[in-house]
Amino acid sequence: MRSAIFLVIIAFFACNGSVKKEPAGAAPQEHLKAPYAAQFYDSLQVTMDAYYDLTDGFSQGNATYVNKWAGILKQHVDSLPLGALQMDSVKLEAIRSATGSISAELAGVLGEQDIEEKRAGFGMVSDMLYDIIQATGLKGSTVYRQYCPMAFNDRGAYWMSKSSKLQNPFFGNGMLGCVEVTDSLSY
Repeated sequence: MRSAIFLVIIAFFACNGSVKKEPAGAAPQEHLKAPYAAQFYDSLQVTMDAYYDLTDGFSQGNATYVNKWAGILKQHVDSLPLGALQMDSVKLEAIRSATGSISAELAGVLGEQDIEEKRAGFGMVSDMLYDIIQATGLKGSTVYRQYCPMAFNDRGAYWMSKSSKLQNPFFGNGMLGCVEVTDSLSY
């Protein structure tokens, strides 16, 4: 079920306009639109701040910190004011579904004991949250998408950062050599 929802979300966002990809370390060249209510963007920014703290916890390999911020992030995702998004009902339902899936993944992260299992859930959260950012924007912010090709036995994984500073939530800061900035979204 979750993979079907994820595929619907990917198809929705793929058809919903293009996002300019930037070479590693490049500054965004144009600002994208963030047309929704300030109430939504304020809540989304707080959500992203919790996500960035969760990323730091994974980069440090600190399970206690990861649990703290996964719980806080889950609360923020659950309380996003999606009603403030004045958009097509199909698009809104896709975002609502994605937030439900993110919340479920975060509950799974909290339930796992092994940090590697927690990282697997974090990878899924990162992908779905990035799709939401692409669809709604994040007013006044730039989001950097980073990638490690060695994560998950060389399958690779993405995450987001508020700066182009390299960090690696999948291997910790000891593996910064396998991190690259693949996209940046500036709103």
